[in-house]
Amino acid sequence: MAISKCFLACLISSFLFISMIQAHAKIINTNEIGEYALGDVKIDCGAECSRRCALSSRPNLCHRACGTCCARCNCVPPGTAGNDEVCPCWANQTTHGGRKKCP
Repeated sequence: MAISKCFLACLISSFLFISMIQAHAKIINTNEIGEYALGDVKIDCGAECSRRCALSSRPNLCHRACGTCCARCNCVPPGTAGNDEVCPCWANQTTHGGRKKCP
């Protein structure tokens, strides 16, 4: 009887541990790759790019580049400049000349 209780406790503990590991791995994978952090919910790129490009000296160019990056990454960093570490996909986009693509 004692062996079966111990076995049952170990089995339940194993299932809980495996569930926690899988949930943690899912969170890490969605954040590192730049995939959708909120599942399949797409952000409003027009509104986010309007916010991001509000202080740009070349708003049309900024909106075009921002829209492309937003469509690819489904994320726009906060603020009007910088904060690229929030969205790794955004920070890794480059032009053919090797310059940063995303504003």
